[in-house]
Amino acid sequence: MIQTILSLLTTIFAVEGSIASGLAYLGAGIAVLTGFGSGIGEGMAAAKAVEAVGRQPEASGKITVTMIIGCAIAETTGLYGLIIAFMLLSK
Repeated sequence: MIQTILSLLTTIFAVEGSIASGLAYLGAGIAVLTGFGSGIGEGMAAAKAVEAVGRQPEASGKITVTMIIGCAIAETTGLYGLIIAFMLLSK
């Protein structure tokens, strides 16, 4: 099954034509859209962290650390999408 999929993908990307390059550009465009999701997620996390610090100022250290870790994880999603887009465009 996996061999069939790999041979099919190899055949598709081996075609020297506008279809293969068009699909690569389309995939790269879709991959870059992951940046919107990570940006929205980071903004929502920061907003909720500010609300939490406003309610409990004594817990600001724990809230800030948790928010920074969450934003770092959300940012990796956008970076993965960017890397995939560059990989597709380099074909």
